[in-house]
Amino acid sequence: MSLFPSALPDPNSNPEHAALRPASFDRPQVLLPEWTLLRDGIVRDHAIVVQDGRFAAVGPGAQIAAQFPHLPTLALPRMLLMPGMIDTHHHLTQSFGKSLVFGEPSEIFRRVWVPLEGSLTETHLYLSSKLAALEALRGGFTTVCDAGTRADAGLEAIAQAVGEAGVRCVLGLICNDRPGGQTLDAAPILRRAERHLAMYDDHPLVVPSLAISIPEVASDAMLHDVYRLCEEAGRVFQTHANEHLVAVERSLNARRQRPIEHLDAVGALGPAALLAHATLVTPHEIRLLAERGAAVAYNPVASAWKGNAVAPAETMATFGVRLGLGTDGTRSDGFRLLDHAEAAQRFAFGIGVGDSSCGAGWRWLDMATHDGADAAGLGKLTGEIAAGKQADFLLLDCDVPELTPSWDLSWELVRLANRDQIRGVFVDGRLRLWDGWPLDWDARALMAEIRQMAEQTIANAPITKLHDPADVHRAACAASLRTAKGRARA
Repeated sequence: MSLFPSALPDPNSNPEHAALRPASFDRPQVLLPEWTLLRDGIVRDHAIVVQDGRFAAVGPGAQIAAQFPHLPTLALPRMLLMPGMIDTHHHLTQSFGKSLVFGEPSEIFRRVWVPLEGSLTETHLYLSSKLAALEALRGGFTTVCDAGTRADAGLEAIAQAVGEAGVRCVLGLICNDRPGGQTLDAAPILRRAERHLAMYDDHPLVVPSLAISIPEVASDAMLHDVYRLCEEAGRVFQTHANEHLVAVERSLNARRQRPIEHLDAVGALGPAALLAHATLVTPHEIRLLAERGAAVAYNPVASAWKGNAVAPAETMATFGVRLGLGTDGTRSDGFRLLDHAEAAQRFAFGIGVGDSSCGAGWRWLDMATHDGADAAGLGKLTGEIAAGKQADFLLLDCDVPELTPSWDLSWELVRLANRDQIRGVFVDGRLRLWDGWPLDWDARALMAEIRQMAEQTIANAPITKLHDPADVHRAACAASLRTAKGRARA
């Protein structure tokens, strides 16, 4: 029996929030949160007006109320209105296998992701992508940058999934012409790339992009041509670069150039380039990235879970490299990503030189929002609370023990905030999630459908794992310990 029957108010709820419901946002109004995260930091008592999917006005509360006297004001005490976070590196079609890679050594794409994605049907692509989009929205991401799928089915299923879920998506098309070492005919690949770049002009949420999985699986001509297509179209060119030691060494053996040097040599390193990971970089490569205006997706959770190194993100940013944060499809939790972004820099670089700040908190907030939007090629569209930008934002409940008392809210968002504080997720000015669940489609039905087909889907994919499931590993360790103790007694 519940201690607090439904007829009685919950004594632990904020009475100022008791009347707040999804329907509270159904009409044009002046939103007045207690705090607003702007490009230059967090301010108090600013108001926001959303019209036609955009921020129509942002400014001091009294000023905005005078500017829009015909609109009612919705006060949001103890709440923060902040930009939705940008995931600059994701793999939407890998969500069926996300927990299969725990404990696995690097380059899992060869043993897990390529076999899995190669076995996916159009239905799988749709369901997997919609699940990943839901996870992203629940984690505070209003935009995801998908690096492309190796599945043979079309990308239309992915576009449909993200559109229905309501997340903004930079959708990559893979253009590898040397996937097995033998060079394919470039003409059909480039024709498909051109069609993809022109396909989503009228889509409200999908922006096309082209991708090469890693530089070594494309010819120099393909790298050059795909980059130029993206540059001319004003879209981003995505590739994984300098992620694992073995890939760097393969590039050195084949070309006497590291991957980022290789991209530069063939004319594929410039403002349109978005490089995932870049964990193993020399000072010369950092200089190249800065001079060419290329962007990097810093993936700290991926480094912790399966990487060979941590990208020197703070050093890169200090020397002018454009950066965003990426999940690499590991875990779509924006606040834990912020925490990892700072902690990874501190563990890998800060402790050894006595740097107790490692970005001072704000660095990672910027990478998660407006810097990430710039890296993904969407800087003119989203990433900040500013008049004229698309209204992609989060409503965060700050009336929680973790933020009480609050002395430095920017730092606290990086180290103390949690996903469960997100009350509302808005994309294009539309409320997509409330308290973690969508309002206009059945997420639990999606989950049930995926659970029903996931086992057979994974069983049909030729996946090779090198690490046993946790309980199997525990049993093996226990058996080994018993054997060792028996030998010791003998």
